[in-house]
Amino acid sequence: MNDFLIGILGSLAASAILLVLGLLRGARPMWRLVAACSRLTKTGLGRVYLHQSSAERDLARDLEGARWVKVLAGRGNVLTREVFSPLWSAEAAPQSVQILLPDPGPREDSWLDRRSQEVSRFDPGFSLHLLRSQVRTNLDYVARVTQARDGVELRTFNLPNNCRVIATDRAAYLTFYSASAHGRNSPCLYARAPGILYTAALRQFDAAWAHATPALPTPLA
Repeated sequence: MNDFLIGILGSLAASAILLVLGLLRGARPMWRLVAACSRLTKTGLGRVYLHQSSAERDLARDLEGARWVKVLAGRGNVLTREVFSPLWSAEAAPQSVQILLPDPGPREDSWLDRRSQEVSRFDPGFSLHLLRSQVRTNLDYVARVTQARDGVELRTFNLPNNCRVIATDRAAYLTFYSASAHGRNSPCLYARAPGILYTAALRQFDAAWAHATPALPTPLA
């Protein structure tokens, strides 16, 4: 029994060490070690990106051929970039795309405003209304997409704006926003299905989706 517990603790310690090394180095050989250790601990952790933005090439590949896609984002700029363009075309479209973005409407208990204040502490060009404006632009973009093709649902939420989740039926990209950096500069975890991290990412999304509000569509011009 003691040997079993020591083995489990050893695996967890090794996983933690490899995770730190992966964050420090971000090299592909290190990813293989992280993935091997994750199979022992059943976390499903496959890769660690130093910055969320450096994951976009792999994310684009995983989005191609996905049966469904779930996105929970703090701003949603990635939805308008090239990485997501295959989802908006009829040829490569998945069966279902669910998108959650923050509620940009004025309210006393706005978590979006809390994140704006947080970012403004390290980015002097980030005004209180800038994030709200950017979210509105991305909501408008996706709302128009929902009218142009089937299978896309858009909702808004007012919950702690502290992570981004992009998940498919095969994997999930999970970013925890730092209080001292933009999301694009925060580390991103790649979790394969099945696994503890993948399940946690889906639970995070589903909980937010259940308490979200359907976004009003913007009429096409």
